[in-house]
Amino acid sequence: MYTKQKWVVFLAAVLLLTSATFDAALAENGHKERRRYQKRHRNSAEHNAKSHLTPVNNSTYKETCGACHFTYQPELLPSASWGKILDRLDDHFGEEIDLDQEPKKIIAEYLKANGAESSSAKLAVKNMRSLKGQTPMRITDVPYIGHKHEDDDIPADAFQRKSVGSMSNCIACHTTAERGIYDDAYVEIPK
Repeated sequence: MYTKQKWVVFLAAVLLLTSATFDAALAENGHKERRRYQKRHRNSAEHNAKSHLTPVNNSTYKETCGACHFTYQPELLPSASWGKILDRLDDHFGEEIDLDQEPKKIIAEYLKANGAESSSAKLAVKNMRSLKGQTPMRITDVPYIGHKHEDDDIPADAFQRKSVGSMSNCIACHTTAERGIYDDAYVEIPK
């Protein structure tokens, strides 16, 4: 009888140890699976973010604003900033702009519907994060854009060069800006 008890105790101990090892393996496997899911989800979210801004596709905005300067993608600023700019056309960066109500309305609706806050493009998201609630009147006043243009690779006199003129002349260096691509790989600073 005593031997039988030893065997029962021994088998119970073996079962407990096996069970504990099995539970630990399951927990580890569950942890790994959870981490895999999180990584897949994170990569999927990054993959679904647009890489570039949407090219300007509103003919009224293109023709009206593009007659004087580069037609900036609406995703570069929040819609509140675009609203402030359109409200001050009597002093549009030193110029008085006389714009009929109909084209102004079309442009305002386009800019509002496509502002940075409604975009998943990486640049728009970074711009919005850097603003922290501010509504700048100039794209060059967006902190993220300012930071990117303080790069050591940009010569100190680049924005004073006749071929560039100012930081607001995106197309001078960003060769693919019209297509909404502002990646460093496509920057060529003119002499």
